[in-house]
Amino acid sequence: MTLTRPIGPVQQVALALLAIGMTVTVGTALGFQHLAGYIPCKLCLEQRTPYYIGAPIMIAGLAAAIAKAPPLLVRGVLLAGALLMTWSLYLGVFHAGVEWGWWLGPSDCGLVAPVQSGGSLLDSLDSIIPPSCDEAAGRFLGLSFAGWNAVASFILAGIGYLAAFKKA
Repeated sequence: MTLTRPIGPVQQVALALLAIGMTVTVGTALGFQHLAGYIPCKLCLEQRTPYYIGAPIMIAGLAAAIAKAPPLLVRGVLLAGALLMTWSLYLGVFHAGVEWGWWLGPSDCGLVAPVQSGGSLLDSLDSIIPPSCDEAAGRFLGLSFAGWNAVASFILAGIGYLAAFKKA
């Protein structure tokens, strides 16, 4: 069976690339939010979930590969990373399609609960209106953040699939 073949440097390098790639991608999104002031919409936040799950798993998988864990475990982690990035690819393409008006997004995206005046910090936080999912916060080389997430997810998924099934 393919997943039980011995592992080698290809799998270790792929795990490192996935761990770094996932961390940098979600870190960039968090940087745009917390340093540059971009407020994420509902779909933006959902796109981060595969990275939050995947990055620590890839780091653990790399540690397992270095510790000479069974090939099935290491290749299984690579496959899990590839599947998580496939999920992220779907989320990115879906969100980009919503932004381009190709299909409708969730009806609750950008909605805010009524704010009651009280003057507290929590009340002021409730007054921040999240952006609508159908409006890109910006575009670089024609792609929005969701579009670039789809590109990153495609590349990372490819690395994961190739390394999971490649000989050592």
